[in-house]
Amino acid sequence: MPDIRTFRPDDEPQVIALWTACGLVVPWNVPSDDIAKKLAFQPGLFFVAEAAGRIQGSVMAGYDGHRGWINYLAVLPDLQKGGLGRALMQHAEAALRAIGCPKINLQVRGGNAAVLAFYERLGFKVDDTVSLGKRLDGR
Repeated sequence: MPDIRTFRPDDEPQVIALWTACGLVVPWNVPSDDIAKKLAFQPGLFFVAEAAGRIQGSVMAGYDGHRGWINYLAVLPDLQKGGLGRALMQHAEAALRAIGCPKINLQVRGGNAAVLAFYERLGFKVDDTVSLGKRLDGR
C-alpha cells in the first residue's frame, strides 16, 4: 500500500494526470484552479497516495463547521479495486473526525453506478435530499 500524505505543490502535474485518467476533469472545473483554491483553504485536508515517486490516488476533504465534504477521490484506473480508495477515504475521515466533523457529504454524478456502489460499501447512504447548484463564475 502506498504512503498517504498531505499534498505538496510539486504533486500537481501527477494529480491532474490522475484526475484526467479517472474522468474527473470537466470543462467547468479547471483542475489547477481547484488545487490553488484548496491550497488557500484547509490545505492540510488534501491528501495523495504515493509509492516510488508515483501519485496513485488522491482525496480532497473540507469542513465548513457543519458538514465535511469529499472531492476528487481518485485512484489510478489500473490500481482500482485494490483497497487504495478505501484507505484514502479512511484517512480523510480520520482527519475530519479529528477536527470535530460529525458527518461527511459527497456528490456523485448521476448514472455512475460503480462509484455509488463503492461508497455504499464504505457505509455511505443516499440522503433524502436534492442537490442544487448555481455557478457564480460564469462557466
